Amino acid sequence: MNRRLWVVQALLAFIFLVAGGIKLILPIEMMTKQIPLSGAFLRFIGAAEMLGAIGLILPGLLRILPRLTALAAAGLVIIMIGAVVLTLRTGGIPQALFPLITGLLCGFVAWGRWRLP
Repeated sequence: MNRRLWVVQALLAFIFLVAGGIKLILPIEMMTKQIPLSGAFLRFIGAAEMLGAIGLILPGLLRILPRLTALAAAGLVIIMIGAVVLTLRTGGIPQALFPLITGLLCGFVAWGRWRLP
């Protein structure tokens, strides 16, 4: 179980580092054309995604407060709930599958890391 969680955590950390980095690097005008949210809120989400990605890996890797990994994953679940709702409103069901699956994987990590000592 521990090995599976690490694999999922690494995959999720990569996804959120890329997604968050894009939201922090792209010009606000370009992002707001694609996503109907304010630029400041998109920057905030990008920073939260990057911090969540770091929180998925560093606590377990450094063995310092490993329960923080479960909290980081739970925070990312909240972000992904919003992503699913927004994608359903703007893109439809097929486009909402990726954030839905990503959110479910975050939930799996949160549940698994909270259960394991």
